[in-house]
Amino acid sequence: MGGFFGATSKDDCVFDLFFGIDYHSHLGTRRAGMAVYSEETGFDRAIHNIENAPFRTKFTSESQTMHGTMGIGCISDYEAQPILMRSHHGTFAITTIGKINNADEIVENIIQKGTHFFEMQNGEINPTELVAAIINQKENFIEGIRYAQEIIEGSLSMLILTPRGIYAARDKLGRTPIVIGKKADGYCLSFESFAYLNLGYQDYRELGPGEVVVVDTDSVRTLAEPGKKMKICTFLWIYYGYPSSSYEGVCVENMRYNCGRALARRDTVKPDIVAGVPDSGIAHAIGYANESGIPFSRPFVKYTPTWPRSFMPTHQSKRDLIAKMKLIPVHDLIDGKSLLLIDDSIVRGTQLRETTEFLYASGAKEVHIRPACPPLLFGCKYLNFSRSTSEMELITRRVIRELEGCDPDYETLCEYADPDGEKYQKMVDKICEELHFTSLRYHRLDDMIESVGIDADKLCTYCWNGKE
Repeated sequence: MGGFFGATSKDDCVFDLFFGIDYHSHLGTRRAGMAVYSEETGFDRAIHNIENAPFRTKFTSESQTMHGTMGIGCISDYEAQPILMRSHHGTFAITTIGKINNADEIVENIIQKGTHFFEMQNGEINPTELVAAIINQKENFIEGIRYAQEIIEGSLSMLILTPRGIYAARDKLGRTPIVIGKKADGYCLSFESFAYLNLGYQDYRELGPGEVVVVDTDSVRTLAEPGKKMKICTFLWIYYGYPSSSYEGVCVENMRYNCGRALARRDTVKPDIVAGVPDSGIAHAIGYANESGIPFSRPFVKYTPTWPRSFMPTHQSKRDLIAKMKLIPVHDLIDGKSLLLIDDSIVRGTQLRETTEFLYASGAKEVHIRPACPPLLFGCKYLNFSRSTSEMELITRRVIRELEGCDPDYETLCEYADPDGEKYQKMVDKICEELHFTSLRYHRLDDMIESVGIDADKLCTYCWNGKE
């Protein structure tokens, strides 16, 4: 995924920028960067690898030596950014969030025009550099930004730092958020709405889908009006978002309580305790416990001092191992107990199977699993939720192939997405058996949408039902 933050100030903005970026550390694990501008010294930029140390540790020096009245920065899962560019638009820094599905086609088109060449990193072109190259095809920033929004298949939100101000553009269908905060001496732009609250900013407004603004120390000017259609990622509430954030006016923590309550209303099992897989599963579990009257407990805790981010490291087998090492069982709350465990989702199933096995090994009598979202049937086309090389890495797709005897087509997958259908139940039973759960019941899509509380046609639910 990734997250970004920008700030403008009549004085120095680096303090706010440093901590605003740091508040996005839950969204990425590999790279981070800061870029600032001042009239006296021009542009300055720093990028570090944060795989083995958190953002604050790696950027402490820059927080004291960099200076500027405007700046942008990011936490990134993959590419190094912000990047600093010089073009016919002048010098600018840019950072992006999203996924470009037609990158090869766009690159070929640009190269054929003879207007740009690309640096390769590990055999790939930096997608943020590609966005900058697209913008450079047009006469000005606003035309370039709108052109990028138009031709990119996938999703794209961006911040661009220039001597005149910070341009901010939300994805044309609003799949990812951008919110503006305001205080006496400037503004900030943030992916997460909570990231600026402790820095003295007040909520100003959220950008609409496709909206483009330019922000300086005195004003926010709209350069392109928002579109009417929105498809914000529902997984932001289920998993990605920090509990204190809100998207489209809907609080993440409250939405997760609603999910847990809805799960409880449809359930029939009577476990001894309800628990959540840290961290995102906890609020779902509290909602379930409050609705059902079954006690909430913490039968295991997450050890985070040396492994603070659940994505680390990037290699899947090591991620599974570290995820297991981080969960420390509390024996007295497990031995002889029937447990109901809520996790945000089941992707491959490896991690949750191992969690269940160590609960059994610690004396659990039963382990009932309740994912807070429906079965994931389609790989995300719009955000870098996972860099899986194939949708067949999803446990649902692997099980469906076993049940069908071949790779399923779209119509067959839609049958497996129907929670009232026979094929759906066979899939769930098979997953339950493979992962050694006592029972398995997924959150229903209609209940999940109701838990968010905004119109269903404004939510992206592609990974669950394949509908764009």
